[in-house]
Amino acid sequence: MSRVGNRKIEVPTGVTVTVDGNKVTVKGPKGELSTVINENIAVNINENEVTLTRSSDEYKNFHGTANANINNMIIGVTKGFEKKLESVGVGYRFQLKGTQLVVTAGYSHPVNVDIPDGIKLEVPSNTELFIRGIDKQLVGEFAANVRKIRKPEPYKGKGIRYADEHIRRKEGKKASK
Repeated sequence: MSRVGNRKIEVPTGVTVTVDGNKVTVKGPKGELSTVINENIAVNINENEVTLTRSSDEYKNFHGTANANINNMIIGVTKGFEKKLESVGVGYRFQLKGTQLVVTAGYSHPVNVDIPDGIKLEVPSNTELFIRGIDKQLVGEFAANVRKIRKPEPYKGKGIRYADEHIRRKEGKKASK
């Protein structure tokens, strides 16, 4: 039995959830999101509560996933999502130029990354980057792509990392006697 799929999703005031066939649309103060769910999952909307049911046990995995996706859409249109990245290393920095993020990360050239629609970036200092948006998947994917430019290495800890990420450090070579 799927515990995530069976939970009831609270719909806050100011948010509307509509179902058209197997397409679920959520509108809120920050914007509008929609997703397509499996046709064997039924979405039931009461006044301020959304519940999901499945037709058979074959669709257990879709049941929990659809519930989590709808819950993330509701959180996204009310609060939004945020990821914070830090660059550690001499000369490593972030810079905004128009619709591009310029990352200097120890290569012979700066790396330009196009900012997708629905993502807002903020660079309070040249080593910090805030990624904000209403779509959890889009925010997480963009943050992962920026981190992938120069992953943190275990010896000196240099690279681009999440703010809450802990890097396991290695000792390195020992000098011989």
